[in-house]
Amino acid sequence: MRTILLDKGKPTPSEVRLRFRERLGKGGIVIAPGVFIPAAAMLAEELGFEAVYFSGAAYSNMLGLPDLGVFTLSELAYYIRFFTNAVSIPVIVDVDTGFGEALNVVRMVRELEDAGVAAVHIEDQEMPKKCGHLAGKRVVPVDEMVKKIKAAVEARRDGNFLIIARTDARDVEGFEAAVERARVYVEAGADVVFPEALHSKEEFAEFARRVKAPLLANMTEFGKTPYITAREFEEMGYRIVIFPVTTFRYAMGAIKRVLLTLKSEGTQVNLLNEMMSREDIYRLIGYHNYEEWDRRISEESNAILSRRVKLG
Repeated sequence: MRTILLDKGKPTPSEVRLRFRERLGKGGIVIAPGVFIPAAAMLAEELGFEAVYFSGAAYSNMLGLPDLGVFTLSELAYYIRFFTNAVSIPVIVDVDTGFGEALNVVRMVRELEDAGVAAVHIEDQEMPKKCGHLAGKRVVPVDEMVKKIKAAVEARRDGNFLIIARTDARDVEGFEAAVERARVYVEAGADVVFPEALHSKEEFAEFARRVKAPLLANMTEFGKTPYITAREFEEMGYRIVIFPVTTFRYAMGAIKRVLLTLKSEGTQVNLLNEMMSREDIYRLIGYHNYEEWDRRISEESNAILSRRVKLG
């Protein structure tokens, strides 16, 4: 396993973005699991996933906050750098409504582009935004979302930084409105379209038939979308499928079981077989590579100092 901070062979963000754009142009589907800690992103890369997804809902919930757009751009940009430093695969980031009006979107794009992100998706909800699968959400006028998309497209300095436009119109204005919004968003410059909370496989198929752009599908749990496999999405023509909160929800379930076991049994011994071992974690993060690097640098430094003493 490589050592994150010391790996000179890691591709640049521009190289990662170019490869991702080229990958999307080759057909087939990219499965992007949601990751909420950098070590999970590293594990996803090791297991062969081609991209990872960073969910605003998972981030908010991880912080003990509701998914109502309450974290800041600065908090997101700071945290996401740990992910882009940790992996060589594209990181797709949920930026909710873009942190404000069109001018705020410009700053968001610049901040996350500098942070090494490969793609962001902006949704057309009003603030306070909601999970796309909850009732009561509202969408902004089409022209307001178009301004945000155009601002994002013009703000990027790397043309391979992908702008994904998400529409939440299905449950607010109806399926036809969602299709029409998507078409307008593509005309405004969106690279990928993300139709949120469609209700059936038939709706996903019809959306793909009528919207001529690369499409992203959201396969979340406990929502309005029925469970559809990545293969089925691929057959409908979708290029990316995200599982935004799956790892977080599963991890929280596991943590709850651990805590209940500790409370009832007073020991973790019966859980050891379910854990990732210390050595497996060390291998994943390159722990011994850091030790070897530190040893080598210390020896070389001591050699330099020894020569100076002799010369003196």
